This record gives sequence, structure tokens and C-alpha cells, in this order.
Amino acid sequence: MIYLDQAATTKLSDRARVAMEPFLREEYGNPSAVYELGEKAKEAMEESRAIIAGAVHCRPDQIIFTSGGTESDNWVLQNGAERGKLILTSTIEHHAILNPCKQLQSSGARVCYIPTDRKGRVNLRLLKENIEPGNTLISVMFANNEVGTIEPIEQIGEIAKKNQAELHTDAVQAFCHVPIDVEKMNLDYFSASGHKFHGPKGVGFLYVRFPENFKPMIYGGEQERGYRAGTENVAGIVGMGAAVKEQMETIMERIRKEQQLRNYLADRIFREIPRCRINGTRENRLPGNLNLYIEGIEGAAMVVLMGNDGICISAGSACASGSEGPSHVLKALGQSDYEAYSAIRLTLDATNTKEEIDRTVECLKRNVERVRKIKEL
Repeated sequence: MIYLDQAATTKLSDRARVAMEPFLREEYGNPSAVYELGEKAKEAMEESRAIIAGAVHCRPDQIIFTSGGTESDNWVLQNGAERGKLILTSTIEHHAILNPCKQLQSSGARVCYIPTDRKGRVNLRLLKENIEPGNTLISVMFANNEVGTIEPIEQIGEIAKKNQAELHTDAVQAFCHVPIDVEKMNLDYFSASGHKFHGPKGVGFLYVRFPENFKPMIYGGEQERGYRAGTENVAGIVGMGAAVKEQMETIMERIRKEQQLRNYLADRIFREIPRCRINGTRENRLPGNLNLYIEGIEGAAMVVLMGNDGICISAGSACASGSEGPSHVLKALGQSDYEAYSAIRLTLDATNTKEEIDRTVECLKRNVERVRKIKEL
């Protein structure tokens, strides 16, 4: 099997698995307990918090563990809406942002959706024009999960700071794949999910600049300093911390390898398969992301055909795979329904090889030719 759907999820790394194993059996104590078994769990959890804080240049007490990106996104939006803030977001956000925004609007919250250009970059002029100084929460994803475009977060951070606005970024696709510095980027919140960087599923975190001003999500005990009650997922948190440490040790080397593999993949496809183009931009995109429009095919059908060849790709976001409509991201980029339905997404990382890319291109060529011939009959 060749796995080129790394944006959907990643394989648990050996380091993360080994780190987790003791906390699934021997070190099973509740981290809220005061005896040694509980304190060992607490110490391991706090070590993971410190690793994550170091990776993004913040204090450990600014990291709150959650179940993943969706929970973290919802939490930030609900806090903003409850404080009466105008929410500014983009038209190409993940549904973990767009759907709670719709729900909040139905309850009276004010939400403004900022369009992007055809490459997926948020219109900064419209963003500036719609800010209410001192009363705005901006939520713009760090990098798009479908087309891979990296947003100008540092510029958005400068705009937010000048207007006393808060800035949240859904960094689920970006964290551990590109460098993030919360101070340099003027971030007030950002969300991440462990399974996107070879950690376990069902665990993530939220960075909060001023946790003392942040309203809890779940009420109950004093876990996570009272911000999120409920016994912590210790094994998951430890595995996520181990994955972060492992990924950050080689981040620049991995970025270079992923860019080389992706560019090699793109160059071969454009050279050997006619009538296709890149969705988004070749520059300023995630190093392992390649989203393509291929004329004369249906993305969903191509996913099945490639799967029959043992190659895992996608037609868009895994979270929207049950949707019957075209990609909202590609539509927001100005593409027609036909173009949106004719898209595939290949996402790789440093665990993939050139040999896998070569086999992928050969299978893709064969399947595209097969489908186009059938359509000509």
C-alpha cells in the first residue's frame, strides 16, 4: 500500500507508541491522585505540555489539552460569541469553523465571511475594512486542508494587533509541518490535533494567550486548571508530546524532503498527463500538499481506481468525504462544479519515497487514460 492521504491522518510513530504503552498498563494512575502512581501520570502529562510549549514559543500554562482540533475551534468561537465579539473568518475554513459559525449565527452571533483570491489567500483589504476595533475575533486557518495554501498569518497578526482584535488560527494542518511562533505571529489562540503529525487520534491542544480571561468548555473537576473538566487522556497526551518532540527535531529537513518529493510528483504529472493543473498556488503551500484539477475525470471515481491499485489518495477533505456537493473550498476559489468534482488531493510526508511517487504517477496515468477513453465512447 502507498499512503498519500497524510492530510487526513498519519500513522502513529514508533516513538509515540513506545511512550504511550506504560500509561496504558503499568502507569495507569489518575493524574489528579496524590500518591506516586497518580503523580507519575501528572509528571508525564506536564512534560508533554512543556514540549509543546517549547515548540511554539509560549508558556506551558498557555497550553490546554483537548480532544483535537474540532473541539479547540468550537471552544474559541463560543468564547468569542459569548463576549459579543464580531467573528471574522474566511470562506475556505474547515467545517470545524464554518459549522459552529453557522450555529452561532442562528443564536444571534455576528459572523462575517472574508473571501479569498483564486489561490486561496484571504483578502486582507476586506479583512481590514470589516474589523470592529477592540471587538473582533479573527479566525483564519494557518494552512488550508484541501489546497494547502498557507495564509499570511503574520500579516493578519499585525492587522489584529493594530486594531486590538483577537486572532485564532486553526493550525491542524500546519503544526509540526511548518514553524509556528505564537509571539512573532501575534496569535491569541491556535488549535492542533495529534493525529496529523504521527501522534495518536482523539487528542489535541489549544494555545490560549490569556487563559485567565478564557471561559471553561466543560465544567466539573479541576482538571486542566478548571478549564476542561474530566479525567485526562494521559496516554494520548504523552504520545502527542513524544510525536511533537520527534517531529520538531527534524522539521527543516522534513520540509525540504517533502517539497522535493511533492515537486517531483507535480513535475511528472504535468509532463506526462495532459490537461491538468494545480489548485491553489505552487508557492506558499504546505510542503507535502498537491491538489490537482484533471480534466475528464471525477475525483471520487479516481480515489476508488487508485485504491484498487493500493494507493490511498482523496478527492478533498476527509471530514467532508460524505458530502454530496462539490468542495466548498474549490467553489470559494471561483471554480465551477465540474472543476471542483474533477479534483484529487495527494498529500505526502517524509515517510514517503521516490519509488512510491513513481508508482503513483504510473497508476494515475493509466487510470486517467482509462476514464477519458470511456467518456469518449
